[in-house]
Amino acid sequence: MGKQYNSGYIFGITLVATLGGLLFGYDTAVISGAVASIEHYLIIPNGLGTFALGATVSSALFGCIIGGIISGFLSSRLGRKNSLFIAALLFFIAAWGTAYPEFLLFTKGVSSIGVLWAFNFYRILGGIGVGLASAVCPMYIGEIAPAEIRGRLVSFNQFAIIFGMLVVYFVNWGIANGQTDAWIHEIGWRYMFLSLAIPATLFGILLFFVPETPRYLSLLNQEDKALSVLERINGKERAAKIMSEIKATVTEAVKSKLTSYGMRVIVIGILICVFQQFIGINVALYYAPEIFKAMSKTGATDIAMLQTVVMGLVNVIFTVVAILTVDKWGRKPLLIVGSIGMAIGMFAISGFAFKEILGTTTLVFMIIYTASFMMSWGPICWVLVSEIFPNKIRGQAVAIAVAAQWLANYIVSSTFPPLLKFNGALPYAIYGMMAVLAAIFVWKFIPETKGKTLEEMEQLWRSK
Repeated sequence: MGKQYNSGYIFGITLVATLGGLLFGYDTAVISGAVASIEHYLIIPNGLGTFALGATVSSALFGCIIGGIISGFLSSRLGRKNSLFIAALLFFIAAWGTAYPEFLLFTKGVSSIGVLWAFNFYRILGGIGVGLASAVCPMYIGEIAPAEIRGRLVSFNQFAIIFGMLVVYFVNWGIANGQTDAWIHEIGWRYMFLSLAIPATLFGILLFFVPETPRYLSLLNQEDKALSVLERINGKERAAKIMSEIKATVTEAVKSKLTSYGMRVIVIGILICVFQQFIGINVALYYAPEIFKAMSKTGATDIAMLQTVVMGLVNVIFTVVAILTVDKWGRKPLLIVGSIGMAIGMFAISGFAFKEILGTTTLVFMIIYTASFMMSWGPICWVLVSEIFPNKIRGQAVAIAVAAQWLANYIVSSTFPPLLKFNGALPYAIYGMMAVLAAIFVWKFIPETKGKTLEEMEQLWRSK
């Protein structure tokens, strides 16, 4: 049997939607190149210390939690596509606002507490955009994609996130390369944040050329429009069959309250997102340069940054592995194998830290850990979140799961420094144990979703 879908059209739509993922990664990582400048311009002149710097660097996370929470309301009331428009607008405003926080109210180049608050406000706006994109992009792709390639297409979103991070590392390096610290502290950091406006503008423009999802159009009783989208993606004959399945789930006399299908699916969705963070990946992403600097015998920053780039390339390569295998091998095998790889990596790093053995061997196990994550929990968490929830509650349920994910992200990121200070081996041992628990959770509780339509998934939860 040949392909039963329009490859060019569906991949074009997916490419546009994954720009939201790229912006997610870009906005999250752009601050990495500007931390010293923020401290120099906004923290030290106002007599503040490391706590204020930490709060400023992580302030976007509060926006991410807010964005995750409101994503359900926006995607259910305004639609998936319009929610992505709002995310694009927030990214654009955040780019200009963080680059020029003195806009309208303050004098450019003159630091004050007010400017610091303005900067944090724009970072939080960008964070809301990230929270929205993190919830709605995989939901949009999942609702558009044919069942047999849905895993691959949603996995592209994770690739876009990691690629966005990698791009901004090179952008930041390109801006700072050959410049003095004084120039970077005065002007360079502004260019770093402003660069976000370019992909944000492109995202907003391209969204005009993609359709609303057929599942959402069916919820609005716009069946003609929904069928038209399905026909363009799947062809007339198959579209009619899919449309009848969608109509059956939408028109059933089931209240659309969150618990319509029981609490099991909600709890499993939340735990998928929480485990993705509790296995410690953002410690590896956020603190990688500092971890590698501590591991380096010389403590050289340039060596640490080089090791971070190596890890970034590994992230991209193994995300591609997931994209190529998720629809062949299934979600559960990849998640379980990835969990085992992460546990091995973290337990080894914990042992090395306990024995105070730091160096190339530690880097190897850090790469084993991140590679295992990128071929499993990185992309497949988003695949499962986009497909396990029934049509009628998907917007609300994804919002809760993603908000829980960002909260877990904040908990892990904020507890890592004190845990590391208390005992250098302890945090890695905890993340290793979480990876073991994640494998058991997947084995016992997550159903295999490979090749199933979203409507078949709905029947699965109804039968439990």
